[in-house]
Amino acid sequence: MRYALGVEYDGSEFSGWQRLEARGGPRRGEATVQAAVEDALSFVAGHPVGVVCAGRTDAGVHAACQVVHFDSDAPREPRSWVLGTTTRLPASVCILWCVAVDEGFHARFSARARRYRYRILNRPVRPALQRQYLSWERRPLDARSMQRAAQALVGEHDFSAFRTVHCQAPHARRDLHDIQVRRTDDIIEVEVQANAFLHHMVRNIVGSLLVIGRGEQPEDWLAALLAGRDRMLAGPTAPPDGLVFVGPRYPPACRLPAEVTL
Repeated sequence: MRYALGVEYDGSEFSGWQRLEARGGPRRGEATVQAAVEDALSFVAGHPVGVVCAGRTDAGVHAACQVVHFDSDAPREPRSWVLGTTTRLPASVCILWCVAVDEGFHARFSARARRYRYRILNRPVRPALQRQYLSWERRPLDARSMQRAAQALVGEHDFSAFRTVHCQAPHARRDLHDIQVRRTDDIIEVEVQANAFLHHMVRNIVGSLLVIGRGEQPEDWLAALLAGRDRMLAGPTAPPDGLVFVGPRYPPACRLPAEVTL
C-alpha cells in the first residue's frame, strides 16, 4: 500500500532534509529530517520504511507542508500513521495528514509545481521573536522596486545565474510561474512558484533582489543577470533562515488535501 504524508518542520536544528548516508556516509552529531521521519515511520510500521520527498530542503530551511510517499503493508489507518509517527518525532517535526494513494503516485515526479516563501525583517534592529524564521536586513529596502525587477524571471528560462556550483540538476531550465514581493510593515515577503527549483535558486534570487532593493543596482539588472547566465555576477546567497518550503502542488486526480492541490 502506498501512502502520502504532509510533513511540517522547523529546519533550524537539522542539516537539511536528506539522510546523510545518501550524501556519502553518516556524520556524527548531524540530524536530518528524512532520517527522523523514516525512523518514526519504521517504528509505527514494525519494519524499515523509506520515504521519497517532493523537494529536498537545505540546512536551516523550514517546510509548511513537505509531501512524501512511502510503501507499507502494515495494517494501519491513516490516523494511526499521523498520530503514531508524530509521537516518535522531535518537537520540531510533525505529520499533518496521511492519504492512501495509487501505486503510481510519486511525491517528486507527480508534482506539477512547488512554492517557496522567503521573509525578511527590514528594520535597523535584529529580531528577537521569530528569529529562526526571518532573515534580517538593516538597510531600507524598496519592495516595489524588487517586485518590478522580479517579473523579468517569470516564464521558462535558463536560471544558471541563480544556481549553486554544487547543483546536480542535468540542466538549468525551469518554468517560473509566479513571483511576488510584498511589504507588510517591517516584513518583506517573497513568494515564488515554479515547476521545479535548482539548488539554492530561491535564495540566490532573493540575494540579488536585495541588491536592487538597497538601490545598489537598477531594476533591469535582474533581467541582465538572467540573460548572462553567470552566477559570479549575481548577488550573494541569502541566508536559509527566512526560507520556507510552502509545499508542492499536484493535479486534482491525486486526491490530496487542498493545500497541495492545483
